[in-house]
Amino acid sequence: MGKRKKATRKPTGPRRNEPLPSVFTCLFCNHEKAVSIKVDKKAGVGSLDCKVCGQHFQCGINYLSAPVDVYAEWVDAADAVAQENSEKAKAAASRSSSGRPSRRVEADDEEDGYGDVIPDDDDYE
Repeated sequence: MGKRKKATRKPTGPRRNEPLPSVFTCLFCNHEKAVSIKVDKKAGVGSLDCKVCGQHFQCGINYLSAPVDVYAEWVDAADAVAQENSEKAKAAASRSSSGRPSRRVEADDEEDGYGDVIPDDDDYE
């Protein structure tokens, strides 16, 4: 008994590499295709500009970097700034609440000193 023959496949040829995008969505104004990225490999600088809101970002690159790498670094930098701001806000809130609690003084209609407490009508013996 022999083995089954495998079906032969026709050669498909070389695959086409799809180019990576160089135009992206802005993080701040959410406009699609508003952020353009320029990569200057000789100077080692990647620059990012939004056409709508005017956001600008620059970062250092190497010879392997692509426009998508500059965009990813911008996203990471924006997240780091947002996280830092939220930590500062939490620290400020904890400092204000960790001290002596603030007292709210409200004017009462009754001046018996009990506030909202209603005295009993029953006399205790």
